[in-house]
Amino acid sequence: MRLSVIIVHWNTAPDLRECLAALRAFPWSQPGGETEILVVDNASSDGAVAMLAAEFPEVRVIANAENVIYAAATNQALKAATGDYFLLLNPDACVTAGGLDKLIAAQKAIVAAKLISDDGSVQKSVRAFPTPLATITGSWTRLAFDYEKAGPAPQPMMSCLLFTRAVYEKIGGLDERFPLFFNDVDWSLRAERAGLETWYIPEAVVQHGHGGTTKRVRRSAVWESRRAWLRFLKKHFARDPLRPLATVAITLDAWRRTGRWGKSLGRDGGETTPESLRRELECEGRPS
Repeated sequence: MRLSVIIVHWNTAPDLRECLAALRAFPWSQPGGETEILVVDNASSDGAVAMLAAEFPEVRVIANAENVIYAAATNQALKAATGDYFLLLNPDACVTAGGLDKLIAAQKAIVAAKLISDDGSVQKSVRAFPTPLATITGSWTRLAFDYEKAGPAPQPMMSCLLFTRAVYEKIGGLDERFPLFFNDVDWSLRAERAGLETWYIPEAVVQHGHGGTTKRVRRSAVWESRRAWLRFLKKHFARDPLRPLATVAITLDAWRRTGRWGKSLGRDGGETTPESLRRELECEGRPS
């Protein structure tokens, strides 16, 4: 059996080093089990590719000439991976002792770990789906969930998510129409509609930061996430009579959070390509 760990990185070399060191310190220990680690570098300028060659020669590196953004980069690695299991892992996420073993031992099609912050607090990493009604009420972010108990998790963060090759072959990779935001929500909903259950395992603990890339461009990130949200609703809830009201709620939220009063998010969120997203991120003076 083989585990493929997939990490997409853009200018997060210090986090990436810690992430890989943790994987080296706390490997999957099943007898006969093999692990491959794939890192997709999205045209970083922080010397990460050289660091990987010098310090982690066992890592398979896909070095992109330009930043193709998260969804496309993840799909690159999924296509190249040879494992029976795939683990999507953020560069700011560090596995802990026994974590990988517990995720795989759960013997579930899709498994999410418990995410903890540096201070030891448990992150609220599981949400409901943002249907039009849940969008209007905000209830999708207030899911009553017991983070100390194993059980079904409708929509966990993809910061550390394990799934089998069979799952990937059934529902595919990430939808690249959601380059940076809502690709995880979309993927989880597709999994649920395909009859696949996602399971949460509190015994598998992962230390996780918060948005090492997007926190540097917060207003642009908020704007793009709301555009992606509108596209998500169009894709999955096009005929829901509450979608127009949900669109108003999302637009008002985007204006309030970014100060871009009156600016259009585009019809149904418009289209976001890697090129247009890079331009948007550059609005805050951060070339991607």
